[in-house]
Amino acid sequence: MTETIPDAAPDLDFDLKVLPKVSLHDHLDGGLRPATIIELAEAAGHTLPSTDPVALGEWFRESADSGSLVRYLETFDHTIAVMQTKEGLFRVAKEFVEDLADDGVVYGEVRWAPEQHLQQGLSLDDVVEAVQAGLEAGVDAVAETGRDIQVGQLITAMRHADRGQEIAELAVRHRYKGAVGFDIAGAEDGFLPSRFRDAFTYLAQHNFPATVHAGEAAGLDSIQSALVDGRALRLGHGVRIAEDITIEFEDADEAGADADIFDDEVSDTIGMVTLGELASWVRDRGIALEICPSSNLQTGAISGFGEGIESHPLDMLYQLGFNVTINTDNRLMSGVTLTDEFELLVETFDYDLDDLLELTLNAAEAAFLPLEEKEALVEYINEAYADLG
Repeated sequence: MTETIPDAAPDLDFDLKVLPKVSLHDHLDGGLRPATIIELAEAAGHTLPSTDPVALGEWFRESADSGSLVRYLETFDHTIAVMQTKEGLFRVAKEFVEDLADDGVVYGEVRWAPEQHLQQGLSLDDVVEAVQAGLEAGVDAVAETGRDIQVGQLITAMRHADRGQEIAELAVRHRYKGAVGFDIAGAEDGFLPSRFRDAFTYLAQHNFPATVHAGEAAGLDSIQSALVDGRALRLGHGVRIAEDITIEFEDADEAGADADIFDDEVSDTIGMVTLGELASWVRDRGIALEICPSSNLQTGAISGFGEGIESHPLDMLYQLGFNVTINTDNRLMSGVTLTDEFELLVETFDYDLDDLLELTLNAAEAAFLPLEEKEALVEYINEAYADLG
C-alpha cells in the first residue's frame, strides 16, 4: 500500500514497506506461510482445517480474532505440528527471514520454544541448530538479492511447563551460535515468572539477557514478577502497565473525549496524569515495551481500556515517554506485517515520519546486540530516514 505520511513529509508519497524496521517480538511458529504449512502437513500426515492456502490463512486469522488469548494460542497446534523435523524447522526459519526482509526488516529477533519441537525424536540442541541453519540460509538468500538483514534467536521456555532451567542452559550454550536472549511464553495468567526464578538467576550469573512476556493476559503482578524474578530488560507486550496510570479530569464533560492531556512537561504527575510506582519504574529506566497492536486487540489484552484499536494505550504510553516499540507478535495469526502495524498507527493516531523513526530507534536501542552493532544499526536507520526526507 502506498501511504502519504502526514505533516513530516506532506509532499512525499511512498510505500511504508521501504522504511527500515526492527522486529523484537515475532514468534517463529506464528509466522509460517500457509502454503508451507500445507506441504509440510501432507508430508507429516497432519490434518488441517483446509488445504487451500487462502482459506487456511483466513482460518488462522478468524480463529485468532476471538478476543481470547487461550483460543489464540490453540492455532499453534497446527504450526507446531509441522515443525518437528530438521527439514521442517530449516524451511520455516529460512522463509521467516525472507519474509521479514520483504517487509523492510533489517534486524529481527526470532522467538520460539525448542521444547515444543521434540515429538519426532530431535534433541533440544538438534532443533536449535536446525533453526539456526535455516536463519543463516535466509540471511544468505536475502543477501543474494542485494539486501541485508541480521537475525538472532530468543530461546523461549513455556511458562506452564517445568523445563525453565534446562532451556536457560540451552540458551547460554548457544549464545555464540545464534542465541541472543531468553524468554518465557505461553499462558501468562496464573504462571508468574517467579516459577523460573532459579533459571533467571542462572541467566544473570552468565550475563545473558532476558525479555519476559508480561502485561498481556495478566496485569501488574505479572509485570512486577518479570522485573524482580525475571530480571527482564524488556517486557513482552507489557501493555497493561497502563493499569498503573491514573487519568483524572476536573470536569470530564468540559475536557471532552479529545482533550490533550499531554501538553505539560513530562514528570511523575503530568497535569491530570499520575504514574504509579511500577509504571514510573518502567518508564524512568527505559524498560522497552514490546507492544503488538493488532495482536493485543485480538487477544483481549487491551479490553480493559476499550473495544477498538483507538483505545489501545500505546499512544498514551508513547506520549508519556515510555520506551515503546512496535511489533507483530504472530504474522500468520494476526494477518499483519510491521508495515501494516505502522500504517495502523498512522491512520489511528496520526503518527508521522518522526514518530515512526522514534519507535524504530527505540527498538534498535533495545535490541540484544553488542553496543557497536547497535550503534551501527541506529546510524543506518537514521540515514535511511534522512534519505526519505
